[in-house]
Amino acid sequence: MTIKTLTFTGILLTAFHLQSCQVKQNKHTEDTTVIKDSLVLENDSLLTKIQKQTFQYFWEGAEPITGLARERIHIDGEYPQNDRNVVTIGGSGFGLMSLLVGIERGFISKSEGEERLHRILDYLTRIPRFQGAWAHWYHGNVGEVKAFSEKDNGGDIVETAFLAQGLLVVREYFKNGTEIQKEIANKADNLWRGINWKHYTNGQNVLFWHWSPVYEFGMNHAIQGYDECLISYVLAASSPTHAIDSAVYYQGWARNGTIKTDIKKFDIPTIVKHNAKEGEVGPLFWAHYSFLGLDPNGLEDKYVSYGDAVVNHAKINIAYADANPKQFIGYGHDKAWGWTASYSVTGYDAHHPDNDKSVVSPTAALASMPYTPKESIAFANYLFNNLGDKVWGPYGFYDAFSETKNWYPKRYLAIDQGPIVVMIENYRTGLIWNLFMNAPEIRLGLKKLGFTSPHLK
Repeated sequence: MTIKTLTFTGILLTAFHLQSCQVKQNKHTEDTTVIKDSLVLENDSLLTKIQKQTFQYFWEGAEPITGLARERIHIDGEYPQNDRNVVTIGGSGFGLMSLLVGIERGFISKSEGEERLHRILDYLTRIPRFQGAWAHWYHGNVGEVKAFSEKDNGGDIVETAFLAQGLLVVREYFKNGTEIQKEIANKADNLWRGINWKHYTNGQNVLFWHWSPVYEFGMNHAIQGYDECLISYVLAASSPTHAIDSAVYYQGWARNGTIKTDIKKFDIPTIVKHNAKEGEVGPLFWAHYSFLGLDPNGLEDKYVSYGDAVVNHAKINIAYADANPKQFIGYGHDKAWGWTASYSVTGYDAHHPDNDKSVVSPTAALASMPYTPKESIAFANYLFNNLGDKVWGPYGFYDAFSETKNWYPKRYLAIDQGPIVVMIENYRTGLIWNLFMNAPEIRLGLKKLGFTSPHLK
């Protein structure tokens, strides 16, 4: 495939640096709205190109029997653990949201999307569940659990939350449609209602990540902030059938307020205490996975502003790229930046500014587009204009690369491709954010936890 050079317009040289999540939605000025609209308009073909190609991971690249997202796709043909047919539950949640983007953007017809969704939802109904929660992985061709680790062979409430986020978005999208569409909405709603969130507290004021019918809560992994798991608590509090009490959120996730911190990186407040070594920030997917549907703009509990937290997380990555303390090739706010969990030169790694192996993961900057549009779009142009086919393939940008080490593997991961499609759409139209935040039980759940948001007014 030959990449046609996509030049970047002068808008990047003159536009004000919009930080859309740092400004409360109800306080946006007319000027910043015009600037954001200009960025979207000037780069319309670029963003559509990225979304359309990346969407194919969840369309052409889907596991053929189930329609769900494959855990990974290796264009180079080398698959570990014989997992060519392994499907991912969290990545499939991202895929559900991506399918709606595909329908809205005309990448597929509505009828094609409806057929795929029926197949996916029917499969999700049939496979083993654990107190309503799904496992991390399944062998898609036979419908059996693939253990993530020895004791992790049952329910994974975090992966389930990523899927449930997508189920609610699908329900909201189709609930007032045709009879066929209403049937899709009802299937999604039934699956969502069947998740027993309260079971995963094990009778304590915290959610636990795993439960196995063999090992029960033997993994003993309490979910506490801050990382990618906020959505688990929001959904658990919002459940119409198995809801947790607000004390579980405040004592479990928010740690009775100690989630808040004064720590700064590059003189930028982190706002929340990351589940990392003191003074470090985690990989950027922490700012993405919970916020594909949950709109962080103006979202605050009594301790922290999540809108500020996610924007600053991305800004810290940009500041690190400019500082480039290890002098790796290609780094900069208008070049390559963004560190997250992805393939790495040594296998798989959770990259972040304090764990930099010279590996840049395109999803980090691209899925941050609602937070840092100017720098995220500059990053996309840098890849097209300077690296081309080295980093671009049939399902969009490959998962990771290193210019310093001349390392360009042709591999993809579902959990990295999905946020690109969804977050670019949230930047362009707010589609997925608006659908999720429109769900009545989410509004009630957020209020129950003491959140404020422009969507709750």
